Amino acid sequence: MKNQRGVALSGLLFWGIVLVVVSVLGMKVAPTYLEYYKILKDAKATAEKAGPDSTVSDIRKSFDKFAEVDHLDFRSSQLDISKDGGKVVIEFAYEKRIHLFWNVSLIIDYQGSTAG
Repeated sequence: MKNQRGVALSGLLFWGIVLVVVSVLGMKVAPTYLEYYKILKDAKATAEKAGPDSTVSDIRKSFDKFAEVDHLDFRSSQLDISKDGGKVVIEFAYEKRIHLFWNVSLIIDYQGSTAG
């Protein structure tokens, strides 16, 4: 008698469903993760561009220009701008709610800083 090899239909359905759920979750989370890195990149570029005599409003305008180029909904009013030893430090924190299905959502807290 030959031994049968292969995947049972129930195993195929189970792993298919798992694969679909992970894929959908990845497709919904990946854009917010990329947006976070764009915001962090723009904040670092703004901090590097700012001179020692730059005002907070100048820094906000500079960040808004970077955000406009990257098509971000994040605005400079959400930034916490300070100076540490003559160096501009930009910090931000925000919450992103991702609707998954029915009444289930995923909430991710993003925070970043140009210090270090």
